[in-house]
Amino acid sequence: MEKILQVNSPNDYARYVGAEVLHDNICVVHYDELEHCRHALCNYGVYGIWLVEESPYTISYGQGEYRFSSGSLMCVAPGQKGGVTDDGEIIHIRGWVMMFSPQLIAGTALEKRIDDYHFFSYYDSEALRMLPDEQRTLAMCMKMIRHELQTHADDPHLRNIVTTFIELILEYCARFYERQFKAEAQTATNDLLVRFDALLKRYYDQQLYKRYGLPTVRYCAQELFLSPNYFGDLIRQLTGDTATAAIRRHVMQRAQTLLASGHTITETADLLGFEYPQHFTRMFKKHFALSPSEYRQSLSPKRISP
Repeated sequence: MEKILQVNSPNDYARYVGAEVLHDNICVVHYDELEHCRHALCNYGVYGIWLVEESPYTISYGQGEYRFSSGSLMCVAPGQKGGVTDDGEIIHIRGWVMMFSPQLIAGTALEKRIDDYHFFSYYDSEALRMLPDEQRTLAMCMKMIRHELQTHADDPHLRNIVTTFIELILEYCARFYERQFKAEAQTATNDLLVRFDALLKRYYDQQLYKRYGLPTVRYCAQELFLSPNYFGDLIRQLTGDTATAAIRRHVMQRAQTLLASGHTITETADLLGFEYPQHFTRMFKKHFALSPSEYRQSLSPKRISP
């Protein structure tokens, strides 16, 4: 069985690697200072941000593997799993990691925005990449947070200062994510859209709608080995529309074909994966500004059965 470290609080990890415990809801670890750091395969109940200056290791992350390189950054969120199973080896990493619990940001503006930072999702086999000056900037932010925790433990302003630094780090991460995301989108455009279209066709050819109903963003993302958030971002970047809208457009185009070939409204709804015909009718009318029956009436009598 895999040996898994349950990281329910930031200090579960700090104690594991032998780092200083500074606060109940946040830890900042400088790997360069550790003497007996070992691998850990973790179940995370906290948020984590790794700023890696040097690492030769490949870790598991989500359902795949994740390769660190010099000047890279990785983020995890509660409910995720990743790392390398502890085999007793003493490892050597240069860089920083900061972990903070959801309790630290509870009730803050950051708590309301945290889900908008899509780089916390499992999404790729590449870490976010930074330029040298960007790496130095984030390292300085990590140092400043640790300094505040070490020297102002009882200061009533500590939480606000620390969460402000965290939000600053996340905004930098958002910049890196968008830059990397746009570059990857330019090279992935044709391939992703072709695979997405083929996936939707295969979904209906294999009659998966009988088991799962209408295709979902989550299903498509999983089949394309992307997170729903990252997949959605890519589709929006490539098409200017949401992934949900892209799926709906495919379904409605298929609906037109089925109705034109003589299928009834009820049959069409069933063949598309709708649970109820009225749900199909509602979506069809919203999409085409006319009902399925009105659409059928607009077709030549030769094209549909009575």
